[in-house]
Amino acid sequence: MCIAFGIFYSISCLTKLSPDFNVLLVGRVLSGIATSLLYSAFESWMVAEHNNNGFNPGLLGDTFSLATFGNGVVAIVAGLIASFVADKFGYVAPFMVSFGFLVLSAVLVFGSWKENYGDSTVDVSNTFTNAITAMKNDIKIPILGMIQSLFEAAMYTFVFMWTPALQAGYTGEGSLPFGLIFASYMVAIMIGSTLFSMLTTKLHMAVEDVGRILIVLAGASLSVPIFFKDMNIILASFLVFEICCGLYFPTLGTLRGKYIPEKTRAAVMNFFRVPLNLLVVVVLVKVGRMENSTVFLLCSVWLVIAFTLQSFLRIMAAPSSTRSTLGPFLPFFLSLE
Repeated sequence: MCIAFGIFYSISCLTKLSPDFNVLLVGRVLSGIATSLLYSAFESWMVAEHNNNGFNPGLLGDTFSLATFGNGVVAIVAGLIASFVADKFGYVAPFMVSFGFLVLSAVLVFGSWKENYGDSTVDVSNTFTNAITAMKNDIKIPILGMIQSLFEAAMYTFVFMWTPALQAGYTGEGSLPFGLIFASYMVAIMIGSTLFSMLTTKLHMAVEDVGRILIVLAGASLSVPIFFKDMNIILASFLVFEICCGLYFPTLGTLRGKYIPEKTRAAVMNFFRVPLNLLVVVVLVKVGRMENSTVFLLCSVWLVIAFTLQSFLRIMAAPSSTRSTLGPFLPFFLSLE
């Protein structure tokens, strides 16, 4: 499936050479499939390989943190390359450069990765049935999935909204330096990934607690455009949100490795991309009829719900010796567990 990711995305890049709408539409469908594979197959392979080699499960968080940091570096370099080739050869040129890297990634996977089938006894047609069964058997899995859907819905909505939000508060001459702002976002993500390592290895903080902190900060940062119009204040809050995103990826990756069974991990992860995409699509359909502040209010509400769910997850993950101090709602959530 990781090789399929490279193939689907490569074909999607090639469709950009055509001016035909239907060809471009097929390319978007293929890139959507590839994106789903990107966010599930690679992580599933890595976690399974980590476990098969008998590595310490606690090291998974370090791997995810390094991966997030590396993604930030690559994103900055990719942005610079894309800008250069687009100026030099046109807007299709970055897709052609991407094509080369995608083919290279597929070749590297084919030549250097060992195949990992997860549970090879499972019928592919029953994959989602098994995922639903796993979620029924362990309430922590759907709770984690809903946290993922809500946070990433806010994150992807932010991707569409940060530009108009900053432009609305910009009073200077000329256009905003979007390339520099994007690079700043990537640096913030790198800072967040580094903070994850510090919080979990230096301060020995539980990953569930890191999740609660980052969701609170993310919700607070996305609420800033509701109350302030000054571009500098909004930009500062957006940088805080990107730091939270840098914390989010290793945190959720570690939690998925901890709670989701290996044989259903990819299916469960993709299952919760359905509500995620529905939330984003609904907002994008309505975004032209809503104020920017209303969209950010909606994102903040999603994150409040995500924080509540993360708190429930923390309660269920707490040792029995500390559960008695966690409030009057504990018996209800233990019954779900």
